[in-house]
Amino acid sequence: MKTATTVAQLLVRSTGLVQIILGVVFWTGNLLNLIPLHTVIGLVLVLALWTLAVLAMRAGVPVGLVALALVWGLITVIFGMTQTQLLPGPAHVVIRVLHLVVGLGAMGLGEQLARRIKGTETLAVQR
Repeated sequence: MKTATTVAQLLVRSTGLVQIILGVVFWTGNLLNLIPLHTVIGLVLVLALWTLAVLAMRAGVPVGLVALALVWGLITVIFGMTQTQLLPGPAHVVIRVLHLVVGLGAMGLGEQLARRIKGTETLAVQR
C-alpha cells in the first residue's frame, strides 16, 4: 500500500503544480488553447485523490476524512467543468478564485490522506 500511496501522492503534487502554472497562464490571457489539457490534468488529479481516499479507507483513516475527499473530488470535477457558465462578466473573477481554492483544497486533502495512510502503516509496523 505504501508504493500506491506514494505514487498517488506524487500524482496529486505534480498535477497540482502543473494546474497552478497553467491557471496563472490562463489568468494572464495566454495559451487558452491548453484549457482542454488543464481539464484532463484536473481529472487525473481527482482520480489520484480518489485513489488516496480508497487507500485511506483500507488503512483505517477516519471515514469522515475519506468521505470529505470523495465528495470534494466530485465537487472539483463538477465545478471545473461548469465554471465558465458561472457569473459571466466582470464578476467571473470570483469564480476563478473559487476554482483555485477548490483545486488547492483537493491538493491539501490528498496530502492529508497520504500522511494519514503512511502514519497508520507506521503504527501497524510498530505493533
